[in-house]
Amino acid sequence: MSDRLIPVAADRILDWMLHEERSEGKIFGISRQLFFTPKMDDPFRMKRYGCDLETPVGVAAGPHTQLTQNIIAAWLTGARFLELKTVQTLDELEIARPCIDMEDEGYNCEWSQELKLQESYEEYMKAWVLLHLLRHHFGWIGEAPGFIFNMSVGYNLEGIKKPNVQKFLEQMQNADADIQRTLEQLEPLYPGASKLKIPGMISDSVTLSTMHGCPPDEIERIGLYLIEERGYHTAIKMNPTLLGPERLRKILNDTLGFEVVVPDEAFEHDIKYEDALEVIRNLSAAAERKGVDFGLKLTNTLETMNIRGVFPASEKMHYMSGRALHPISVNVARRLQDEFDGGLDISFSAGADAFNTPDLVAAGLAPVTVCSDLLKPGGYGRLSQYLEVLGDEMRKAGATTIDEFSAKRAGEASKPAGVAALENLRTYADHVASQPTYNAT
Repeated sequence: MSDRLIPVAADRILDWMLHEERSEGKIFGISRQLFFTPKMDDPFRMKRYGCDLETPVGVAAGPHTQLTQNIIAAWLTGARFLELKTVQTLDELEIARPCIDMEDEGYNCEWSQELKLQESYEEYMKAWVLLHLLRHHFGWIGEAPGFIFNMSVGYNLEGIKKPNVQKFLEQMQNADADIQRTLEQLEPLYPGASKLKIPGMISDSVTLSTMHGCPPDEIERIGLYLIEERGYHTAIKMNPTLLGPERLRKILNDTLGFEVVVPDEAFEHDIKYEDALEVIRNLSAAAERKGVDFGLKLTNTLETMNIRGVFPASEKMHYMSGRALHPISVNVARRLQDEFDGGLDISFSAGADAFNTPDLVAAGLAPVTVCSDLLKPGGYGRLSQYLEVLGDEMRKAGATTIDEFSAKRAGEASKPAGVAALENLRTYADHVASQPTYNAT
């Protein structure tokens, strides 16, 4: 198997999907039984950036959101907030191999963009077209697609303003010609494809990903650019080091028992808590003036010493994700929401799985996006269980909406959703690290 990503033409992907569905009842090896079929009375529907999301679950920007077929597979199994792989101006990188270790908790090398920018755009545009076509193919009613493509860009303002990134952003906002070209390419395989009405705006939202060690003033400058000049709904990805060295190491090493080393420099060069608060306040005010949404993505990966012998010795650090990060990031969310009286818009990605998703949703940490759990055996098929468990928990609570679910989880159906979510977050943060699920052994 090649260690390089190889894009596949849209007509070949469609032919592959239609043939496999007809002959085997599967798409990309995923059984139709694992497909998510939306219903108008699904209790977990939510609003995001002014759009309807059919589920509060999605995929985090990562290696699994680079290729068209991966994005489609995630959508088939219930992902509706689709964070596209982070792009940057440097798009010809030599990636250390292996670059991901997902035996249990996850580790990765920081540089990971594997396609050139134009290739990334083509993959996202093809996925956008094919998802709309699949909705038509499945006979799902309604003009709104029920999903969002969320861009992810990095890693500094100078790079974002480079011509190749600017071209990418423009294409993602106005893809009409490329969409029509692709539909005409699909017409022989899917008669009527060229007449489908598909919006040319693929995305008007972005999650900013910065390198570990990015100065706070640079983070704020980028955020202001994305909000004020580009007019994007914007989320800033924050680091788990906001919890502070003492609390973080106590959870990770002492309570959970993970024998990993988080170096002092991780806390020294990452944004400090007080600086983060200032950035959040300033960008929130800018977004309100511009009339767009602003929020946080919790959390980025955690910088740790490369002492496990998996990655090349030339990689001094690797970056932790998955279940070990979950209690840490939940407590980062709790610390920030306490600071802002529960008023922050926070999406969550850190060790999410089928069994903690109800707790996260009830605590107002949605959409919940996933990476590490999907890189394990079972892959995208694991996502369908997220929605089964969440739906079951909501039905047990007698909740028909997420707000109602938060209130009932907090013990008082009439309680305002924001107040209830904050109470649920505090309760969950208090005990999550003591759950055996997150122990190292």
